Amino acid sequence: MKVETLKLATSRGATTAYVARPDTEATAGVILIQEWWGINDHIRDVAGRYANEGYLCVAPDLYRGKVAADPDEASALMHALAIDDGMETIRKAIDATKENYGVQRFGITGYCMGGTFALRAACELPELAAAAPFYGDIPEDRVLAKLRAPTLFIAGLRDAWINPEKVSGLKDAARKFNLPVEVVSYDADHAFFNDTRPQVYSAEAAADAWRRVLAHFQTNL
Repeated sequence: MKVETLKLATSRGATTAYVARPDTEATAGVILIQEWWGINDHIRDVAGRYANEGYLCVAPDLYRGKVAADPDEASALMHALAIDDGMETIRKAIDATKENYGVQRFGITGYCMGGTFALRAACELPELAAAAPFYGDIPEDRVLAKLRAPTLFIAGLRDAWINPEKVSGLKDAARKFNLPVEVVSYDADHAFFNDTRPQVYSAEAAADAWRRVLAHFQTNL
């Protein structure tokens, strides 16, 4: 695996993307969207896991170099990030990846705040062939109705933010608009995939979710 930095220019200022490249030539890319903490060691580790599975993994830095040290700072950074700003950075990351690496087929995934952006991006960016958002917020119906990419939505039954009621709303919208959405819910808390947070991490749920996401991307990418 090789690690590189990809420079991105956006209307709100320059940023970068963390890139994990597999040892063999990648035929598909995974866009990885950060949790509300920023591009930290956990996100870099997850990018490496995708590279080890043969994907070119690109994690655009939505915070332009800032990494939160505590939940208060993470909340402030997340709430200061405009949806349009984050979406533009994701678009720029896809364009730059095409230009620099020649990859043309993409999936997207993300956690927490990143799951919110991953699901919205799957609705709005036709370049995305598959999505696997983890416990992200659900966009409004007018956005969700545009979803065409096969989507695996991962949730935790004990999540107080992306709670079962919100997840039920996603299922209702999927039926209403005939969307290609599969929802998998675990007996776990919010952020259960993050193995650097022992208070919420669930090894069993994380392992099963990882298996399902890899199968989802293998089928659709």
